[in-house]
Amino acid sequence: MLLLISSHHGLCFSWHSDFPSICLAYVTCRIVFLVKPSKFLYCHFYHDYYTSKTYGPSDPMSKELWVNIDQMDKEKVKIHGILSNTHRQAARVNLSFDFPFYGHLLREVTVATGGFIYTGDVVHRMLTATQYIAPLMANFDPSLSRNSTVIYFDNGTALVVQWDHVHLQDSYNQGSFTFQATLHSDGRIVFAYKEVPVQIAKISSVNHPVKVGLSDAFVVVHKIQQIPNVRRKTIYEYHRVELLKTKITSGTAVEMMPLPTCLQFTSCTSCIESQINFNCSWCHRLNRCSSGFDRHRQDWVDNSCPDEVCVWMCFVYTVQYSCVYKDRLMYSDSASELKLISAQNYKYSIMCVTAAAAKSTAENSTHPLHMGLILGMLLLLLVMVAIVLVTVYVYHHPSSAAGLFFIERRPSRWPAMKFRRGSGHPAYAEVEPVGQEKEGFIESEQC
Repeated sequence: MLLLISSHHGLCFSWHSDFPSICLAYVTCRIVFLVKPSKFLYCHFYHDYYTSKTYGPSDPMSKELWVNIDQMDKEKVKIHGILSNTHRQAARVNLSFDFPFYGHLLREVTVATGGFIYTGDVVHRMLTATQYIAPLMANFDPSLSRNSTVIYFDNGTALVVQWDHVHLQDSYNQGSFTFQATLHSDGRIVFAYKEVPVQIAKISSVNHPVKVGLSDAFVVVHKIQQIPNVRRKTIYEYHRVELLKTKITSGTAVEMMPLPTCLQFTSCTSCIESQINFNCSWCHRLNRCSSGFDRHRQDWVDNSCPDEVCVWMCFVYTVQYSCVYKDRLMYSDSASELKLISAQNYKYSIMCVTAAAAKSTAENSTHPLHMGLILGMLLLLLVMVAIVLVTVYVYHHPSSAAGLFFIERRPSRWPAMKFRRGSGHPAYAEVEPVGQEKEGFIESEQC
Protein backbone atom coordinates (compact mmCIF):
# COMPACT_ATOMS: atom_id res chain seq x y z
CA MET A 1 0.00 0.00 0.00
CA LEU A 2 1.37 3.41 -0.99
CA LEU A 3 1.15 6.39 1.33
CA LEU A 4 1.37 10.02 0.26
CA ILE A 5 2.83 12.38 2.83
CA SER A 6 2.58 16.02 1.89
CA SER A 7 4.35 19.10 3.17
CA HIS A 8 4.64 22.72 2.12
CA HIS A 9 7.65 22.16 -0.14
CA GLY A 10 7.33 18.62 -1.42
CA LEU A 11 5.72 15.21 -1.57
CA CYS A 12 6.77 11.91 -0.07
CA PHE A 13 5.61 8.54 -1.33
CA SER A 14 6.08 5.50 0.89
CA TRP A 15 5.04 1.86 0.68
CA HIS A 16 6.10 -1.68 1.69
CA SER A 17 9.72 -2.53 2.43
CA ASP A 18 10.28 -4.28 -0.89
CA PHE A 19 9.46 -1.10 -2.79
CA PRO A 20 10.96 2.35 -2.45
CA SER A 21 9.23 5.52 -1.37
CA ILE A 22 9.73 8.83 -3.08
CA CYS A 23 10.24 12.34 -1.71
CA LEU A 24 10.02 15.23 -4.13
CA ALA A 25 11.49 18.62 -3.33
CA TYR A 26 10.78 21.62 -5.48
CA VAL A 27 13.94 23.08 -6.99
CA THR A 28 14.19 26.50 -8.62
CA CYS A 29 16.33 27.60 -11.54
CA ARG A 30 17.95 30.92 -12.34
CA ILE A 31 17.75 32.54 -15.76
CA VAL A 32 21.19 33.62 -16.92
CA PHE A 33 20.08 35.55 -19.97
CA LEU A 34 17.31 35.65 -22.53
CA VAL A 35 18.02 36.77 -26.08
CA LYS A 36 15.27 37.26 -28.65
CA PRO A 37 16.59 38.12 -32.11
CA SER A 38 14.21 38.83 -34.94
CA LYS A 39 14.47 35.37 -36.50
CA PHE A 40 14.50 32.93 -33.61
CA LEU A 41 14.28 32.56 -29.86
CA TYR A 42 17.34 31.57 -27.87
CA CYS A 43 17.16 30.91 -24.16
CA HIS A 44 19.97 30.06 -21.78
CA PHE A 45 19.09 28.76 -18.32
CA TYR A 46 21.27 27.87 -15.36
CA HIS A 47 20.19 24.79 -13.34
CA ASP A 48 23.13 24.17 -10.92
CA TYR A 49 23.96 20.79 -12.49
CA TYR A 50 23.29 21.73 -16.13
CA THR A 51 22.95 24.73 -18.39
CA SER A 52 20.30 24.50 -21.07
CA LYS A 53 20.05 26.25 -24.42
CA THR A 54 16.81 26.26 -26.37
CA TYR A 55 16.94 26.87 -30.13
CA GLY A 56 13.91 27.96 -32.13
CA PRO A 57 12.71 26.43 -35.42
CA SER A 58 14.51 29.08 -37.48
CA ASP A 59 17.85 28.57 -35.78
CA PRO A 60 20.36 26.52 -37.85
CA MET A 61 21.46 24.76 -34.64
CA SER A 62 18.06 23.09 -34.39
CA LYS A 63 18.66 21.28 -37.67
CA GLU A 64 22.25 20.42 -36.72
CA LEU A 65 21.20 18.87 -33.42
CA TRP A 66 18.62 16.60 -35.08
CA VAL A 67 20.18 13.19 -35.83
CA ASN A 68 18.94 11.66 -39.07
CA ILE A 69 18.86 7.98 -38.14
CA ASP A 70 18.02 7.02 -41.74
CA GLN A 71 21.56 8.02 -42.71
CA MET A 72 23.22 6.04 -39.92
CA ASP A 73 24.75 2.59 -40.11
CA LYS A 74 21.80 0.20 -40.56
CA GLU A 75 23.51 -2.48 -38.49
CA LYS A 76 23.66 -0.19 -35.46
CA VAL A 77 20.11 1.13 -35.73
CA LYS A 78 17.78 -0.93 -33.54
CA ILE A 79 13.99 -0.89 -33.73
CA HIS A 80 12.72 -2.34 -30.49
CA GLY A 81 9.87 -4.66 -31.39
CA ILE A 82 8.17 -4.90 -28.00
CA LEU A 83 8.30 -1.18 -27.24
CA SER A 84 6.99 -0.44 -30.72
CA ASN A 85 3.92 -2.62 -30.14
CA THR A 86 2.95 -2.03 -26.51
CA HIS A 87 1.81 0.61 -24.04
CA ARG A 88 3.58 1.55 -20.79
CA GLN A 89 6.53 -0.74 -21.28
CA ALA A 90 10.21 -0.18 -20.53
CA ALA A 91 13.30 -2.01 -21.77
CA ARG A 92 16.93 -1.83 -20.65
CA VAL A 93 19.56 -0.66 -23.13
CA ASN A 94 23.29 -1.24 -22.58
CA LEU A 95 25.61 1.61 -23.49
CA SER A 96 28.94 1.11 -25.22
CA PHE A 97 30.40 4.10 -23.33
CA ASP A 98 30.29 5.71 -19.90
CA PHE A 99 27.56 8.35 -19.80
CA PRO A 100 27.96 11.00 -17.05
CA PHE A 101 24.58 11.86 -15.52
CA TYR A 102 24.66 14.30 -12.59
CA GLY A 103 28.30 13.30 -12.19
CA HIS A 104 27.56 9.54 -12.08
CA LEU A 105 28.80 7.25 -14.84
CA LEU A 106 26.02 5.09 -16.33
CA ARG A 107 26.46 2.03 -18.51
CA GLU A 108 22.78 1.10 -18.70
CA VAL A 109 19.54 3.03 -19.13
CA THR A 110 15.89 2.06 -19.49
CA VAL A 111 13.89 3.30 -22.49
CA ALA A 112 10.15 3.69 -21.93
CA THR A 113 7.30 4.00 -24.39
CA GLY A 114 6.12 7.15 -22.60
CA GLY A 115 8.72 9.38 -24.24
CA PHE A 116 11.45 9.27 -21.59
CA ILE A 117 14.58 7.39 -20.49
CA TYR A 118 14.77 6.07 -16.94
CA THR A 119 18.25 6.27 -15.38
CA GLY A 120 17.66 4.43 -12.09
CA ASP A 121 18.92 0.99 -11.12
CA VAL A 122 15.63 -0.52 -9.95
CA VAL A 123 12.47 -0.44 -12.07
CA HIS A 124 9.47 0.26 -9.84
CA ARG A 125 5.91 1.49 -10.21
CA MET A 126 6.91 5.13 -9.63
CA LEU A 127 9.11 5.07 -12.73
CA THR A 128 7.94 8.46 -13.98
CA ALA A 129 8.53 10.35 -10.74
CA THR A 130 12.32 10.69 -10.55
CA GLN A 131 15.61 9.75 -12.25
CA TYR A 132 14.58 10.41 -15.83
CA ILE A 133 15.68 12.05 -19.06
CA ALA A 134 12.45 13.23 -20.65
CA PRO A 135 12.39 14.93 -24.04
CA LEU A 136 8.58 14.64 -23.86
CA MET A 137 7.07 12.41 -21.19
CA ALA A 138 3.40 11.75 -21.93
CA ASN A 139 0.86 8.96 -22.37
CA PHE A 140 2.18 7.66 -25.70
CA ASP A 141 0.96 4.31 -27.02
CA PRO A 142 3.02 2.97 -29.97
CA SER A 143 0.60 0.07 -30.41
CA LEU A 144 -2.09 2.39 -31.82
CA SER A 145 -0.41 2.80 -35.21
CA ARG A 146 1.54 0.55 -37.54
CA ASN A 147 3.92 3.44 -38.21
CA SER A 148 4.81 4.04 -34.55
CA THR A 149 8.25 2.79 -33.54
CA VAL A 150 10.83 3.25 -30.79
CA ILE A 151 14.32 3.35 -32.32
CA TYR A 152 17.76 3.70 -30.79
CA PHE A 153 21.26 4.01 -32.20
CA ASP A 154 24.64 3.71 -30.43
CA ASN A 155 27.77 4.74 -32.33
CA GLY A 156 30.20 4.34 -29.44
CA THR A 157 30.19 7.98 -28.32
CA ALA A 158 26.46 8.77 -28.29
CA LEU A 159 23.11 7.04 -27.84
CA VAL A 160 20.16 8.34 -29.86
CA VAL A 161 16.65 7.27 -28.84
CA GLN A 162 13.83 8.30 -31.18
CA TRP A 163 10.10 8.03 -30.62
CA ASP A 164 8.88 7.98 -34.21
CA HIS A 165 5.28 8.83 -35.16
CA VAL A 166 3.87 7.95 -31.75
CA HIS A 167 0.34 8.90 -30.70
CA LEU A 168 -1.21 9.86 -27.40
CA GLN A 169 -3.46 7.08 -26.19
CA ASP A 170 -6.27 9.38 -25.07
CA SER A 171 -5.88 11.88 -27.97
CA TYR A 172 -5.13 9.86 -31.09
CA ASN A 173 -6.75 12.38 -33.45
CA GLN A 174 -4.33 15.14 -32.43
CA GLY A 175 -1.67 13.62 -34.66
CA SER A 176 1.68 11.87 -34.29
CA PHE A 177 4.78 13.03 -32.44
CA THR A 178 8.38 12.50 -33.57
CA PHE A 179 11.21 13.49 -31.25
CA GLN A 180 14.50 12.15 -29.94
CA ALA A 181 16.98 12.32 -27.08
CA THR A 182 20.75 12.06 -27.61
CA LEU A 183 23.11 11.14 -24.77
CA HIS A 184 26.75 12.03 -25.46
CA SER A 185 29.78 10.50 -23.78
CA ASP A 186 30.86 13.94 -22.50
CA GLY A 187 27.59 14.29 -20.58
CA ARG A 188 25.77 16.51 -23.06
CA ILE A 189 22.06 15.81 -23.51
CA VAL A 190 20.17 16.96 -26.60
CA PHE A 191 16.40 17.00 -27.08
CA ALA A 192 15.30 17.48 -30.71
CA TYR A 193 11.72 17.75 -31.96
CA LYS A 194 10.62 17.07 -35.52
CA GLU A 195 6.84 16.83 -35.14
CA VAL A 196 4.88 18.31 -32.23
CA PRO A 197 1.30 18.73 -33.52
CA VAL A 198 -0.15 20.34 -30.37
CA GLN A 199 1.04 22.60 -27.59
CA ILE A 200 2.64 20.51 -24.85
CA ALA A 201 0.90 22.57 -22.17
CA LYS A 202 -2.44 21.31 -23.53
CA ILE A 203 -1.55 17.61 -23.27
CA SER A 204 -3.61 15.96 -20.54
CA SER A 205 -1.72 14.71 -17.48
CA VAL A 206 -4.68 12.90 -15.91
CA ASN A 207 -3.53 9.40 -16.84
CA HIS A 208 0.18 10.07 -17.22
CA PRO A 209 2.63 12.82 -16.15
CA VAL A 210 3.69 15.33 -18.80
CA LYS A 211 7.28 16.44 -18.26
CA VAL A 212 10.16 17.90 -20.23
CA GLY A 213 13.53 17.87 -18.49
CA LEU A 214 15.82 15.90 -16.18
CA SER A 215 15.65 14.52 -12.67
CA ASP A 216 17.91 12.58 -10.33
CA ALA A 217 17.47 11.12 -6.86
CA PHE A 218 19.15 8.98 -4.23
CA VAL A 219 17.80 5.98 -2.32
CA VAL A 220 18.01 5.76 1.48
CA VAL A 221 17.24 2.56 3.37
CA HIS A 222 15.58 2.91 6.76
CA LYS A 223 15.34 0.18 9.37
CA ILE A 224 11.95 -0.17 11.03
CA GLN A 225 12.58 -0.65 14.73
CA GLN A 226 9.14 -2.03 15.45
CA ILE A 227 9.53 -4.81 12.85
CA PRO A 228 12.85 -6.69 12.87
CA ASN A 229 14.57 -7.49 9.56
CA VAL A 230 12.25 -5.12 7.67
CA ARG A 231 13.59 -2.11 5.82
CA ARG A 232 11.89 0.75 4.04
CA LYS A 233 13.37 2.42 0.99
CA THR A 234 12.89 6.10 0.33
CA ILE A 235 13.77 7.91 -2.90
CA TYR A 236 14.71 11.56 -2.45
CA GLU A 237 14.69 13.71 -5.56
CA TYR A 238 17.54 16.13 -4.91
CA HIS A 239 17.40 18.00 -8.20
CA ARG A 240 15.15 18.55 -11.20
CA VAL A 241 15.53 20.47 -14.46
CA GLU A 242 12.17 21.62 -15.81
CA LEU A 243 12.27 23.06 -19.31
CA LEU A 244 9.71 25.56 -20.56
CA LYS A 245 6.96 23.59 -22.32
CA THR A 246 5.79 26.65 -24.21
CA LYS A 247 9.13 26.79 -26.07
CA ILE A 248 8.91 23.19 -27.33
CA THR A 249 7.43 23.11 -30.83
CA SER A 250 8.12 21.40 -34.14
CA GLY A 251 11.66 22.07 -35.29
CA THR A 252 13.04 23.17 -31.91
CA ALA A 253 15.98 21.68 -30.03
CA VAL A 254 17.37 21.88 -26.49
CA GLU A 255 21.02 21.31 -25.59
CA MET A 256 21.99 20.70 -21.97
CA MET A 257 25.63 20.97 -20.90
CA PRO A 258 26.78 19.38 -17.62
CA LEU A 259 28.38 21.58 -14.97
CA PRO A 260 31.19 20.46 -12.63
CA THR A 261 30.19 18.41 -9.59
CA CYS A 262 32.05 17.35 -6.45
CA LEU A 263 32.26 13.77 -7.70
CA GLN A 264 34.88 14.68 -10.31
CA PHE A 265 37.53 15.51 -7.67
CA THR A 266 39.65 12.53 -6.65
CA SER A 267 41.84 13.98 -3.88
CA CYS A 268 41.28 15.79 -0.61
CA THR A 269 43.20 18.88 -1.71
CA SER A 270 41.36 19.33 -5.01
CA CYS A 271 38.05 18.68 -3.26
CA ILE A 272 38.57 21.25 -0.52
CA GLU A 273 39.99 23.86 -2.91
CA SER A 274 37.23 23.38 -5.51
CA GLN A 275 35.61 26.60 -6.68
CA ILE A 276 32.28 25.34 -8.01
CA ASN A 277 28.65 25.92 -7.08
CA PHE A 278 28.63 23.14 -4.48
CA ASN A 279 29.99 22.88 -0.97
CA CYS A 280 32.29 19.93 -1.54
CA SER A 281 33.56 17.84 1.36
CA TRP A 282 36.09 15.04 1.44
CA CYS A 283 35.30 11.76 3.19
CA HIS A 284 38.43 9.85 4.15
CA ARG A 285 36.55 6.65 4.90
CA LEU A 286 35.12 6.50 1.37
CA ASN A 287 37.99 8.35 -0.32
CA ARG A 288 35.34 10.41 -2.09
CA CYS A 289 34.46 14.05 -2.67
CA SER A 290 30.79 14.92 -2.43
CA SER A 291 28.28 17.57 -1.47
CA GLY A 292 26.33 14.89 0.39
CA PHE A 293 23.55 14.91 -2.20
CA ASP A 294 24.12 12.31 -4.90
CA ARG A 295 23.39 8.66 -5.56
CA HIS A 296 25.93 7.62 -2.91
CA ARG A 297 24.01 9.36 -0.14
CA GLN A 298 23.45 6.06 1.72
CA ASP A 299 27.21 5.36 1.94
CA TRP A 300 27.85 8.97 2.89
CA VAL A 301 25.48 8.73 5.87
CA ASP A 302 26.40 5.19 6.93
CA ASN A 303 30.08 6.14 7.15
CA SER A 304 29.31 9.30 9.15
CA CYS A 305 30.85 11.49 6.47
CA PRO A 306 28.66 14.51 7.40
CA ASP A 307 30.24 14.38 10.88
CA GLU A 308 33.81 14.60 9.55
CA VAL A 309 34.42 18.19 10.50
CA CYS A 310 37.82 19.79 10.15
CA VAL A 311 38.93 20.41 13.75
CA TRP A 312 42.15 22.22 14.59
CA MET A 313 43.41 24.49 17.30
CA CYS A 314 44.90 27.78 16.19
CA PHE A 315 46.55 30.55 18.08
CA VAL A 316 46.65 33.78 16.13
CA TYR A 317 49.61 36.06 16.73
CA THR A 318 50.52 39.39 15.19
CA VAL A 319 52.28 38.14 12.06
CA GLN A 320 52.84 34.42 12.18
CA TYR A 321 50.15 31.73 12.39
CA SER A 322 50.70 28.48 14.19
CA CYS A 323 48.65 25.33 14.47
CA VAL A 324 48.77 22.49 16.97
CA TYR A 325 47.76 19.13 15.53
CA LYS A 326 48.48 15.76 17.16
CA ASP A 327 51.12 17.26 19.49
CA ARG A 328 52.90 18.83 16.53
CA LEU A 329 53.28 22.58 16.15
CA MET A 330 52.98 23.74 12.54
CA TYR A 331 53.83 27.27 11.45
CA SER A 332 52.74 29.29 8.46
CA ASP A 333 52.99 32.90 7.34
CA SER A 334 49.49 32.92 5.85
CA ALA A 335 46.10 31.85 7.13
CA SER A 336 45.18 30.29 3.75
CA GLU A 337 48.21 27.99 3.78
CA LEU A 338 47.45 26.97 7.35
CA LYS A 339 43.87 26.24 6.34
CA LEU A 340 45.15 24.01 3.55
CA ILE A 341 47.42 22.15 6.00
CA SER A 342 44.51 21.56 8.35
CA ALA A 343 42.13 20.58 5.56
CA GLN A 344 44.36 17.65 4.68
CA ASN A 345 43.60 16.17 8.08
CA TYR A 346 40.21 15.48 9.57
CA LYS A 347 38.57 15.38 12.98
CA TYR A 348 40.22 18.38 14.51
CA SER A 349 38.55 21.52 15.91
CA ILE A 350 39.17 25.18 15.43
CA MET A 351 39.55 27.66 18.24
CA CYS A 352 41.28 30.91 17.43
CA VAL A 353 42.18 33.34 20.17
CA THR A 354 44.10 36.60 19.94
CA ALA A 355 46.59 37.67 22.54
CA ALA A 356 44.42 40.65 23.42
CA ALA A 357 41.41 38.43 23.99
CA ALA A 358 43.45 36.10 26.17
CA LYS A 359 44.69 39.05 28.22
CA SER A 360 41.16 40.40 28.61
CA THR A 361 39.93 37.00 29.77
CA ALA A 362 42.69 36.82 32.39
CA GLU A 363 41.83 40.28 33.72
CA ASN A 364 38.14 39.46 34.01
CA SER A 365 38.76 36.16 35.77
CA THR A 366 38.61 38.01 39.11
CA HIS A 367 34.88 38.25 38.70
CA PRO A 368 33.84 34.67 37.89
CA LEU A 369 30.27 34.99 39.10
CA HIS A 370 29.56 38.15 37.16
CA MET A 371 31.18 36.83 34.02
CA GLY A 372 29.41 33.47 34.34
CA LEU A 373 26.02 35.17 34.47
CA ILE A 374 26.77 37.25 31.40
CA LEU A 375 28.09 34.27 29.47
CA GLY A 376 25.03 32.22 30.43
CA MET A 377 22.67 34.90 29.13
CA LEU A 378 24.65 35.24 25.93
CA LEU A 379 24.64 31.47 25.43
CA LEU A 380 20.88 31.29 25.93
CA LEU A 381 20.39 34.13 23.45
CA LEU A 382 22.62 32.43 20.88
CA VAL A 383 20.71 29.15 21.24
CA MET A 384 17.38 30.90 20.68
CA VAL A 385 18.71 32.74 17.62
CA ALA A 386 20.18 29.49 16.24
CA ILE A 387 16.83 27.69 16.63
CA VAL A 388 15.02 30.45 14.77
CA LEU A 389 17.61 30.53 11.97
CA VAL A 390 17.57 26.72 11.56
CA THR A 391 13.76 26.71 11.42
CA VAL A 392 13.69 29.40 8.74
CA TYR A 393 16.47 27.70 6.76
CA VAL A 394 14.80 24.27 6.82
CA TYR A 395 11.47 25.81 5.83
CA HIS A 396 12.94 27.47 2.74
CA HIS A 397 15.50 24.73 1.89
CA PRO A 398 13.71 21.37 2.25
CA SER A 399 16.31 19.56 0.13
CA SER A 400 19.25 20.65 2.28
CA ALA A 401 21.04 18.34 4.72
CA ALA A 402 19.09 19.78 7.67
CA GLY A 403 15.82 19.53 5.75
CA LEU A 404 16.41 15.91 4.83
CA PHE A 405 17.42 15.18 8.43
CA PHE A 406 13.99 16.26 9.67
CA ILE A 407 12.18 14.60 6.73
CA GLU A 408 13.84 11.28 7.51
CA ARG A 409 12.74 11.64 11.14
CA ARG A 410 9.32 13.01 10.43
CA PRO A 411 6.54 12.22 12.93
CA SER A 412 4.43 9.19 12.15
CA ARG A 413 1.24 11.22 12.67
CA TRP A 414 1.78 13.50 9.70
CA PRO A 415 -1.23 13.62 7.35
CA ALA A 416 -1.29 10.70 4.92
CA MET A 417 -3.62 9.32 2.30
CA LYS A 418 -3.81 6.22 0.15
CA PHE A 419 -2.40 6.36 -3.35
CA ARG A 420 -5.13 6.21 -6.00
CA ARG A 421 -4.87 5.26 -9.64
CA GLY A 422 -4.84 8.06 -12.14
CA SER A 423 -2.83 10.39 -9.93
CA GLY A 424 -0.22 10.91 -12.63
CA HIS A 425 2.16 8.12 -11.56
CA PRO A 426 1.33 5.10 -13.73
CA ALA A 427 2.92 1.69 -13.39
CA TYR A 428 5.40 0.55 -16.04
CA ALA A 429 6.30 -3.05 -16.83
CA GLU A 430 9.82 -4.06 -17.76
CA VAL A 431 10.08 -6.19 -20.89
CA GLU A 432 12.58 -8.93 -21.64
CA PRO A 433 15.23 -8.15 -24.28
CA VAL A 434 13.58 -10.31 -26.95
CA GLY A 435 12.87 -8.96 -30.42
CA GLN A 436 9.89 -9.45 -32.69
CA GLU A 437 8.63 -8.24 -36.05
CA LYS A 438 6.32 -5.33 -36.75
CA GLU A 439 5.00 -4.59 -40.19
CA GLY A 440 7.98 -6.06 -42.01
CA PHE A 441 10.69 -4.49 -39.85
CA ILE A 442 13.45 -6.74 -38.52
CA GLU A 443 13.61 -6.13 -34.80
CA SER A 444 16.63 -6.29 -32.55
CA GLU A 445 17.40 -9.36 -30.49
CA GLN A 446 19.18 -7.43 -27.74
CA CYS A 447 18.58 -4.09 -26.08
